[in-house]
Amino acid sequence: MDMKDIDSKKLKELYLEFFKQKNHVVIPNASLIPKEDPTVLFTTAGMHPIVRYLLGEPHPLGKRLTNVQKCLRTDDIDSVGDDSHLTFFEMLGNWSLGDYWKEEAIKWSWEFLTDEKWLGIDKNKIYISVFAGDEDAPRDEESASIWRSLGVPSERIFYLSKKDNWWGPAGATGPCGPDTEMFYDTGKEPHGEDCRPGDSCGKYVEIWNDVFMQYNKTADGKYELLKQKNVDTGMGVERTVAILQNKKSVYEIETFKPIVEKIKELAKIKSPDENQERSIRIITDHIRASTFVLSEEIVPSNVDRGYVLRRLIRRSIRHGKLIGIEKEFLGDLAEIVINIYKDSYPELEKKKEFILTELKKEEIKFRNTLEKGLKKFEELARQVKIIDGKSAFLLFQSFGFPIEMTKELAKELNIAVDEKGFEEEFKKHQQISRIGAEKKFKGGLSDASEQTTKLHTATHLLNEAIRRVFNRKDIVQKGSNITPERLRFDFNFERKLTEDEIKAIENLVNEQIKKGLPVRREIMTLEEAKRLGAQGVFEHKYEEKVSVYIIGDFSIEICGGPHVKNTKEVGRFRIIKEEGVAAGIRRIKAIVE
Repeated sequence: MDMKDIDSKKLKELYLEFFKQKNHVVIPNASLIPKEDPTVLFTTAGMHPIVRYLLGEPHPLGKRLTNVQKCLRTDDIDSVGDDSHLTFFEMLGNWSLGDYWKEEAIKWSWEFLTDEKWLGIDKNKIYISVFAGDEDAPRDEESASIWRSLGVPSERIFYLSKKDNWWGPAGATGPCGPDTEMFYDTGKEPHGEDCRPGDSCGKYVEIWNDVFMQYNKTADGKYELLKQKNVDTGMGVERTVAILQNKKSVYEIETFKPIVEKIKELAKIKSPDENQERSIRIITDHIRASTFVLSEEIVPSNVDRGYVLRRLIRRSIRHGKLIGIEKEFLGDLAEIVINIYKDSYPELEKKKEFILTELKKEEIKFRNTLEKGLKKFEELARQVKIIDGKSAFLLFQSFGFPIEMTKELAKELNIAVDEKGFEEEFKKHQQISRIGAEKKFKGGLSDASEQTTKLHTATHLLNEAIRRVFNRKDIVQKGSNITPERLRFDFNFERKLTEDEIKAIENLVNEQIKKGLPVRREIMTLEEAKRLGAQGVFEHKYEEKVSVYIIGDFSIEICGGPHVKNTKEVGRFRIIKEEGVAAGIRRIKAIVE
């Protein structure tokens, strides 16, 4: 197969077919919003939705899994605009849950990359890195030896530090381990004698990563050996396609080109200069990310996921202005994104009206103050060498400038911003600091505490209690979110609940808690679960086999967990708020004490 003929669709098909032939089961891609981990804002890697299985819980579909996962990361947002960094991307992954280990994982990676039947990449252009070892874990000679047995010469194998060749945990604690990475030599001139994989010069581009999860990082920073050793691998779709098609950047491949061309048309630019090119790329990346986040029914706000979304949208508008786009344009671009990805992600087409409406609202809101805010910034920048906290907060509060936008504007003029002062002003005005949001990126599943587990079980009890109080089986879950402090549950209902109805629901839940009902997990086919009357969010993609949690004779629901073993562990359940969130949708917030 000619490498240049492989586009994103073909790469995904080939990858899944290859691992199916290696006895892996294809699992559906999970939501961008981690359903079982309230401590992180977005799904940042393919392994994120399956962490509990990496920790030893049996997966309903077995020990060998593979999929394509949509991911979103903001830690590299300042690098977006170069040839390869993205906030939203698709990740190909395969996993061994206590089954095969380094030899099979490495040999299969090599086979898929170099065999003519698959990608057919020139073996001489692939370079390797392995973990050099430190006080926490030894040098990974085993991986290096396997690579040499496949014909990779020692001079193309590099031993790198934990910074380069260690993956995880997804949060502060959890499964992690050394990795071995595969790089493609683009043919660029080396930046010096010490040029090697892992450098940022662009000569060597990482295309695949095999993580060997041997350790669990504990809360006190220790690395303990896992009872179940796992393999977790990842290959970025966009980067790999750019390499296969011999493109200079990811923005030249077929899933980006229509967006890029539309931006150039709107900006009336035929041959962009370096600055214009960067702005075009930032808008392209950010509108893809924003469209996918909006498809999860997240709306722009000043906290958490909504803050990230607002930042992406407003940065796009600002860069649009930089290249001469004065009219509303994000809706036009979002329609292109939806058309490109609707076959793989039907939720985009389904939520199209919501996506376009929210983009338009945010664009109108920000455009109304953008011009004035930029004038205010220029006025401040002429007078000072550092934008103080009060001024940065004024730009945020009065003109809607996220602090990152103020920092970007300041950087372009070589002046600084007093971020600490901004945070103090932020707190003074009793708002939630963006630092809270950033901390959430650093959390992990192990931070999903005992309290979160109790709330998860309480949500199942609440779901069933609502149906029983109203004696209506047509009431179903329309969304839920759990943090260590509270649960939030959305359901279809046509009016506000009365105080008596709220009390009846609360009492029914507490009755089940007092009964000490056993909570058990069973694995069955989706059809078996439906026959048993299990509740589930059936517009979501489910695997062929699912986990079903049965709470005594009260509740049966398709769910990934985690849950308590007995309802007595939940504690006292209390509803703290009931409100409407959309036409025909009510929301209950509750706590357990």
